[in-house]
Amino acid sequence: MSDRPMTTTPPRPPAGGGLFGRGPFAGAGMLVEKSMSFWPSTRRLMRRLAPERARITVVLVLALIGVVLSVIGPRLLGWATDMIFDGVIGKQLPSGITKEQAVAAARAAGDDSFADMLSRMDVVPGRGVDFGALGTLVVWAVVLYVATSVFAWLQGYILNDVVQRTVYRLRSDVEDKLNRLPLRFFDGQPRGELLSRVTNDIDNVSQTLQQTMSQLLTSLLTVIGVLAMMFVISPLLALIALVTIPLSMVVTKQVAKRSQKLFVAQWTHTGTLNAHIEEAFTGHELVKVFGRRPEVEQAFQDRNEELFKASFGAQFISGIIMPTMTFIGNLNYVAIAVVGSIRVATGTMSLGDVQAFVQYSQQFTQPLTRVASMANLLQSGVASAERVFELLDAEEQEPDPADPVPPASRRGRVEFEHVSFRYEPEQPLIEDLSLVAEPGHTVAIVGPTGAGKTTLVNLILRFYELDSGRITLDGVDVTAMRREDLRSHIGMVLQDTWLFGGTIRENIAYGNPRATEEEILAAAQATFVDRFVRTLPDGYDTVIDEEGGNVSAGEKQLLTIARAFLSDPSLLILDEATSSVDTRTEVLVQHAMAALRSDRTSFVIAHRLSTIRDADLILVMDAGRIVEHGTHDELLAAQGAYHRLYAAQFSGALVTDDDEVSGEEEVAGVRG
Repeated sequence: MSDRPMTTTPPRPPAGGGLFGRGPFAGAGMLVEKSMSFWPSTRRLMRRLAPERARITVVLVLALIGVVLSVIGPRLLGWATDMIFDGVIGKQLPSGITKEQAVAAARAAGDDSFADMLSRMDVVPGRGVDFGALGTLVVWAVVLYVATSVFAWLQGYILNDVVQRTVYRLRSDVEDKLNRLPLRFFDGQPRGELLSRVTNDIDNVSQTLQQTMSQLLTSLLTVIGVLAMMFVISPLLALIALVTIPLSMVVTKQVAKRSQKLFVAQWTHTGTLNAHIEEAFTGHELVKVFGRRPEVEQAFQDRNEELFKASFGAQFISGIIMPTMTFIGNLNYVAIAVVGSIRVATGTMSLGDVQAFVQYSQQFTQPLTRVASMANLLQSGVASAERVFELLDAEEQEPDPADPVPPASRRGRVEFEHVSFRYEPEQPLIEDLSLVAEPGHTVAIVGPTGAGKTTLVNLILRFYELDSGRITLDGVDVTAMRREDLRSHIGMVLQDTWLFGGTIRENIAYGNPRATEEEILAAAQATFVDRFVRTLPDGYDTVIDEEGGNVSAGEKQLLTIARAFLSDPSLLILDEATSSVDTRTEVLVQHAMAALRSDRTSFVIAHRLSTIRDADLILVMDAGRIVEHGTHDELLAAQGAYHRLYAAQFSGALVTDDDEVSGEEEVAGVRG
């Protein structure tokens, strides 16, 4: 074992900040990150639709058929208008003459405009409206519009399936990614911010895809189909209508350029606010006790104000698109109406053609307006997608070896060989540490806060990777094992208990889902959980809420100990596992752990030194290195660092270099 002195610093605190670590909710105050460009993010989002090619093809076909039918509809109605108008005019003309004679008579009377219009019409002088043909035409128009609605419904139904499958895969990918991320990543992320990306941002992406894909597809096809029909009816009027396209593109581009950054800021501030709220609710009791409510409320107001400004700016700027596009569409409508009226009067177009063209102009401008109005929704969705992609692109933990080496036995022998580790490159923590924990032995780790005690067991679990050296479990380098295989040998009980919403039985069985009822009861009895469970009205079926508010802190700790015991590990890690247990229960738990430690290696991190007097080996750590090691009696006799810790804890006074003699007398009294 190396006793080489080192320069170390305490472990790095989580970057999320704490209630009283860096000021109230300091971790939530993150800067707005620079967003990726809009189009690359959009293309990446669209590529996630690739597995749904077949369904998307069906959607395209249905959309194409629906658009063709909807485009034909105004043409039929235009013909119906011509039938009615021709019948009305024909009824007013004298019977028995031809249309050519009626036109000539009008010109002879000096009414050239009427003559020009009449020459364009399909009239039979003296005959009124052909209601039979008109009825057939109207029926066909109704059939077309009904069919259009059916195809639109089918298109929406299939597209909804496409979007939900895509978002399902996205959520699964995010969940898998979270499981592959190192603990270092979570240390640097406020939980509320991370939850916002996983929930709010993905939901926003889903809503964006759902609301825009169908409309964008239909709108683009409608523009193409309507434009073709407009050129068939009147190339001149079609060219007038085309003027709206470059105007629409310029307006949309300019507005989108200014609003995209605001949408990214909006969702970033949403995550920041969520982080603040999550932290405030988690530490609600401390906020009340220390009278920090005004600061917490002010922090909420500041973040809420930032979110308001970003959201208002994004929605206001993008909201300019809709009225601007409506104005452009109205100008286009006026131009078409004026020019169309002149062409009807001159006989170059029929009234039905003008009516159909007016309908087509509306069908033409409506998709453009709809697409433009969706710009804010698109930008919001892409901004959320960027935040999700940032999570998916985060650096992952080192992959498991391709050919893992499982331990040949489950004895629980752990060896540190010249291990060095630091959280930050410029801040050394553990340097050249070596130690051996023999099977069945209990190794206690003590030392001041920040000495590296918890870091030591985190390295065994491979929550962090070593800078140098190696750790072996039963002779196998832990980096040569799959993390799942490594951790299946280890049971862990933390100072901070974690229970999930479920019954007491389910919380205990979390350590071994395949455990039988008898095994669960045996673990509960061994850890004295059974004693208090029997007093509950529903016993082991008592439902614990997510915060564990209906059981005491000590009872929660006992449940986590029972869970660890049920997993039957070869290596136990107890990080202040009895800190929340009362003195009497602590004695019982110590007896239970002594029986269950048979043939198991145990690492016990403890500040309460009375819990480790029977440990086979006690390691005293300071600044990342082991300054003393031995049994309880040996370390007291050495009168070193452990002696001072023990004396300080049991004498009721801190022991300094000047009063070591009095401390020794007090310790002697304690030992006696």
